[in-house]
Amino acid sequence: MSDLSNKVMLTIATTGAYPVKKHNPAVPLDPPEIAEDILACAEAGASICHIHVRDDEHKASMSFDKFKEVVDAVRPHSNIVINLTTSGGTGWPDDVRMKPFQVLHPEVASFDCGTMNWQRTGIFENHPKFLEKLGTEMQKHDVKPEIEVFDPGMIYNALDLQKRGFLKPGPLHFQIVMGVKGGIDATVDNLVWMHSLLPKDATWGAVGIGHGQMPIMLATLAMGGHLRVGMEDNVMMKKGVLAKNNVEFVKRAVDLIHLAGKEVATPDEAREILGVENKTKIALGK
Repeated sequence: MSDLSNKVMLTIATTGAYPVKKHNPAVPLDPPEIAEDILACAEAGASICHIHVRDDEHKASMSFDKFKEVVDAVRPHSNIVINLTTSGGTGWPDDVRMKPFQVLHPEVASFDCGTMNWQRTGIFENHPKFLEKLGTEMQKHDVKPEIEVFDPGMIYNALDLQKRGFLKPGPLHFQIVMGVKGGIDATVDNLVWMHSLLPKDATWGAVGIGHGQMPIMLATLAMGGHLRVGMEDNVMMKKGVLAKNNVEFVKRAVDLIHLAGKEVATPDEAREILGVENKTKIALGK
């Protein structure tokens, strides 16, 4: 196994479930636009793409056909690691949330490890029985869960699920999401605390939403974590300045990784860090 201790996985989250063109004209919303953005970000250095899709009115969606259109447009042209959301909005039936990863076979899919109030607007529900089913299906389809945790309790939910066999034995991968109203605030002190609760063998990254992006990114780098950037989390490069595109976020993160004396993980190095197969090669019959 290679020495990957100095490698940082860089995830691009191009779209998310919320931002639209009125927030930033460069947010990619239609499948061809999302795929084009992912390919440009891969060229700029992104290791992993975290994919959300929208419906024809650009509202949050779990449309299988939209996911398939994006994935089919990306895979022939890039080796980037595919990470599909299982939570494109709220209120979707369990089978709708799981079908994209069951059929499209990404390396990674999101595993939001608890229920919470969401941005003062509703309930982001992840029922315990759904999480058990989700973990079982991810094991069945050989998909690595990206365990998204929005507060400390969700870390303990993940550990309990693994103890009971609903998450695969071995190192877990966590994404600490900070700054969502209803979840933990995006402060460095909170990040240090959340990190201290993770299993010692876990891989992890963190992201601060909105104004929390830069301090959490810098602290995550200093603490040895992996990075996520993109318009899902923030449409501004700095206060009062809209990002020109997602590539701008990737390039800034690449520069910060290099300034920290580290290197950006290639997609295959990211797969090695996560312990997953190259599903793109398998899908393309290579």
